Amino acid sequence: MNTPVKPFDDETLYAALLRRDPSFEGVFFVAVTSTGIFCRPTCPAGPPSRRNCRFFRTAQEAQQAGFRACLRCRPLEPPNAESAAIRRLLDAVEGDPARRWQEADLASFGLHAATVRRHFQRRFGMTFLEYGRARRLGTVVNGIRGGCRVIDAQLDAGYESASGFRDAFARTFGASPGRRRASAIGVHWFDSPLGPIVVAGDERAVHCVEYADREGLDRQMARLARRLRARPVPGRGAPAARIEAELAEYFAGRRATFTAPLDPGGTPFQNAVWDALRRIPLGETRSYADIASAVGRPAAVRAAAQANGANPFAIVIPCHRVINTGGAPGGYGGGLPRKLWLLEHERRMRADMAAPSAA
Repeated sequence: MNTPVKPFDDETLYAALLRRDPSFEGVFFVAVTSTGIFCRPTCPAGPPSRRNCRFFRTAQEAQQAGFRACLRCRPLEPPNAESAAIRRLLDAVEGDPARRWQEADLASFGLHAATVRRHFQRRFGMTFLEYGRARRLGTVVNGIRGGCRVIDAQLDAGYESASGFRDAFARTFGASPGRRRASAIGVHWFDSPLGPIVVAGDERAVHCVEYADREGLDRQMARLARRLRARPVPGRGAPAARIEAELAEYFAGRRATFTAPLDPGGTPFQNAVWDALRRIPLGETRSYADIASAVGRPAAVRAAAQANGANPFAIVIPCHRVINTGGAPGGYGGGLPRKLWLLEHERRMRADMAAPSAA
């Protein structure tokens, strides 16, 4: 099955522009012929007249048509992207995760404490100081589990007081540092053309890849924590770094498959469905009935659809390639605009990859 899915028409895009619909971020860009400027769908500027609008799939297409980027909504940056100063701050935390950061340190990055507080609360659900503390404690967990003495872990984490270290550790992990079962899942946020994406993993595998604004993400992380008996903390292991690099290549149109180790943790039926999703070729689609048949359960169409929706790896396990039997796009946890963007992106990738061999 390779049913083309109809993209959004211009009237739908203009309606999204009028309501500044965040679900269309990264999906289209609007150029205003009367000003020569192009914007993202959520630009805070007043909406232009419909007759002055031209719609583009990418910012590059708008630039090539002679339009310049809006200085208010900055369409050349990923949606909801961190500022350069915030990125430098996060890189500094990753470069020295054991450091005890203070608000006074922010001045060296040209940042105000209130600005950083708003950003971290919005993006991570915690303050910068809480983020730094959780990151610091996360670095000592593997050492303790590997036999490192608690006093050494305490000093490495920058705690002079043993009781202060134990209290902070217990608040984060729900256990004292001496209990070997305490463990951590590294959670990292990175920017993409479709908005921030969250990756959760450890040194063994990636456990989750999801849009940061997906409804129910907190519950998904809570289920993951229960399954692994671990607490999510800021951090990024080698598998997470690998999947982020592969996703960057995918968005750039240079990668069709992913090789980072994954641990979905599903039931046997769910895992069979997710394996079937990974076998759908780039640029093609399948129906829920096709997936049910592919796993040897042709009557279990509804169960296959539920397993498809429970997929913990957005994009990486391509549940967006499943559509309704009649050709309608169907649902998608990341939102229908993103699903259609991904299908069009992959259709173009497939055409580009086939072009050299056809020449």
